[in-house]
Amino acid sequence: MLIRSFQLSDVNQVMELLQLALSEDCYEDTKCAFARQLSWDSELIMVAEVEEEIKGVLIGTIDQNTGCIYRMAVHPDYRRRGVGRSLVTAMEQRFQQRNVRRIMVAGDEHNKAIMPLYEAMGYGAGKFLEAFQKLGIAARTLTGSN
Repeated sequence: MLIRSFQLSDVNQVMELLQLALSEDCYEDTKCAFARQLSWDSELIMVAEVEEEIKGVLIGTIDQNTGCIYRMAVHPDYRRRGVGRSLVTAMEQRFQQRNVRRIMVAGDEHNKAIMPLYEAMGYGAGKFLEAFQKLGIAARTLTGSN
């Protein structure tokens, strides 16, 4: 598995993956946020590639010195194989390179199913703090140490 930054040539595969892996409501929210993040900083969109096919995507953003892990989508056939963990680790490294002081995870209703992964990676469930609206969607957030 190769974890790398999004490239423009990935757009069709990423959109297909988002539509496959997310609920319809979540997909609608996410495709708008994805487009906005592409216009801001495509290096904060990470993909997991297996045999030249994208099997996971993670959308992040930075607001001042705070990084936010906004949305993750993993192909159903590749869940529970370390794809999500690898994407989060790569995003944490990218945030460190950008001198991010803290990392938050969007805690909206669409991310509830993967909160156990974030908790297992050190993002404490008891640290829900504030709204994060960088991508245009109000979401409660979790903070994590890095």
